[in-house]
Amino acid sequence: MKFIIGIGGVTNGGKTTLTNRLLKTLPNCCVVHQDDFFKKPDQIQVGEDGFRQWDVISALDMEAMVNTVKGWQENPVKFARSHGVSLSPEAEESDSEQRGIHILIIEGFLIYNYKPLIDVYDKCFYISIPYEECKRRRSTRTYTVPDPPGLFDGHVWPMYLKHRKEMDNNCSRIEYLDGTTTKEDVYSAVYESVQNSLLNNL
Repeated sequence: MKFIIGIGGVTNGGKTTLTNRLLKTLPNCCVVHQDDFFKKPDQIQVGEDGFRQWDVISALDMEAMVNTVKGWQENPVKFARSHGVSLSPEAEESDSEQRGIHILIIEGFLIYNYKPLIDVYDKCFYISIPYEECKRRRSTRTYTVPDPPGLFDGHVWPMYLKHRKEMDNNCSRIEYLDGTTTKEDVYSAVYESVQNSLLNNL
C-alpha cells in the first residue's frame, strides 16, 4: 500500500522537525522537501514590494518536484533505495509495492498551493503559529541567503496570509495543528491520525 502525507505550514512553524521525527517512526518512509526545489537566486524576481520573491510558487521548480513525487509513486522501493532509506524485510522481498506499507512525506510551505499536487495526498496537515511567534523564530534562523531588513513584514508574512487563504480554498481535507504547543504534542497528534488512517486503509 502506498500512502502520501502532506506536512505544510507557515515558515518556522516546525514542519521539518515534525517530518524528521515521523521519518524515524513510520515504516518504509521517504520524504520530498519542497525547499530542495528552490530556483537559483538569480532566477528569483524582485517584486513590487522591493524584495526578491522567495515566498511564491514561481520561486520553486514545481514541475521537478511533481516528477520526483511521481518517481516515488511509480516505484517506492527503488525510490527508497536510491535515497538511502532502510526498508523493512517485508518491503525488501519484492519490488511490488503491494507488499507492506510505503509512505511518502511531502513537506513544504506551499504544498497545498499547486493544483497538480493537491490530489496526491492521503493525509494533509498544516502547522500554524501566530505572527509574533513566527517573527521571533524567523529572526533566530540563519539562511543561506540572509533575510534583508524588513523582509518578514514586507514580504514573508503578507505572502503567507495570501497563500493561506488560497490554500483554504484549494483543499478542504487539511488537519490544522497548533505550532505553539509542544513538539511532542504536534508529533503525537499527527502520528495517531496517520496510524488510524493506515488501519482504515488496510
